[in-house]
Amino acid sequence: MAERHSLFDTIGDAIVPIHGDGIKFVAIGAGIALLLFLLWPPLAWLAVLATAWIAYFFRDPARVTPLREGLIIAPADGRICAIERVRPPVELALGEALRVRISIFLSIFDVHINRAPVAGQIIRSVYVPGSFLNAASDKSSEENERRGTVIDTGADTEIAIVQIAGLIARRIVTFVKEGDRIGVGERLGLIRFGSRVDLYLPPNRGALVAVGQRAVGGETVLADLKSPEPEREARLQ
Repeated sequence: MAERHSLFDTIGDAIVPIHGDGIKFVAIGAGIALLLFLLWPPLAWLAVLATAWIAYFFRDPARVTPLREGLIIAPADGRICAIERVRPPVELALGEALRVRISIFLSIFDVHINRAPVAGQIIRSVYVPGSFLNAASDKSSEENERRGTVIDTGADTEIAIVQIAGLIARRIVTFVKEGDRIGVGERLGLIRFGSRVDLYLPPNRGALVAVGQRAVGGETVLADLKSPEPEREARLQ
């Protein structure tokens, strides 16, 4: 028998919780709005809209994460803006071998909660100060403020993600530290107000996505370490 889905269920599904890190910003916005209603009501409505947008930015939806061994899941929501073979940053201590780097650009309208692409142990977490170039730029991977996290899967495989601050984003928040264990799809951190996340695959492994696709953090499969399938080709239609 098909499950009944009422109007209230539909409305409830559309309501997404706010991550705890954003509550203080929503509270500040609401306080400013209340003050402006006392001083200048027309301007207060702009503060209300700004507060609503802040709540929207910090939304933290649940995700359904594939669990099969070997899958590498998207660490962030956004558009895949680059797939390149590069030497990983020195601070990640991943060696000199070329690796495929999948870059995801997060606009100010994307969910900014970042998730673990694989299950394992955090063996390195390195903060690097830097500039605040446009996160969509290739130079942002080397020059912007960033936080690199390396996860040991326990199968002689290390996967790295780098959270990169952007032109607007100036604060990288992490929920884990070195030595912690994390499950695939679990919340790893967030970047406030527009950013980029780079994922470094193991050597000789290719991506199963293409530039221009949109990724859903915690759900989209970016690569499969158990599959011999070659890198996919795609075109815009």
